[in-house]
Amino acid sequence: MGDLAKEINSKFANNKQKALVNILYTGNWISSCQNEFFKSYGISPQQYNILRILRGAGEALNVQVIKDRMIERAPNATRLMDKLCAKDFIERLPCAHDRRVVKIAITEKGLKLLASVPDDFNKDLIKNLTEEEAEHLSHLLDKMR
Repeated sequence: MGDLAKEINSKFANNKQKALVNILYTGNWISSCQNEFFKSYGISPQQYNILRILRGAGEALNVQVIKDRMIERAPNATRLMDKLCAKDFIERLPCAHDRRVVKIAITEKGLKLLASVPDDFNKDLIKNLTEEEAEHLSHLLDKMR
């Protein structure tokens, strides 16, 4: 089991300070692992999130709805969608009666990509936690927010 103080060679004034730094450190570690995982699929974790949102919706969504549902509220969501569109994973559907409205839909190619990503790709990130510990951690994180 890791020890944050040793890993970053630091001392903490109290356990609350250590917990906050540990959350930030662990969040960056998770991001790094996910970025590395998704490289082989040619997408980022944020793009994966957009594709999952669209698949789960079962219908085309406007950009703001997608942004609101994202785990990481990226200010560059439009740019992320531009890249997905360029790879034919999503498509823009203009509204017939209001040119200002554009909806985003996942394509067959996007659905195939999602189907190729294993559902349990994150399992190694939490392999050291029991089911009870994971529940407790989730509860504590909810309480913090």
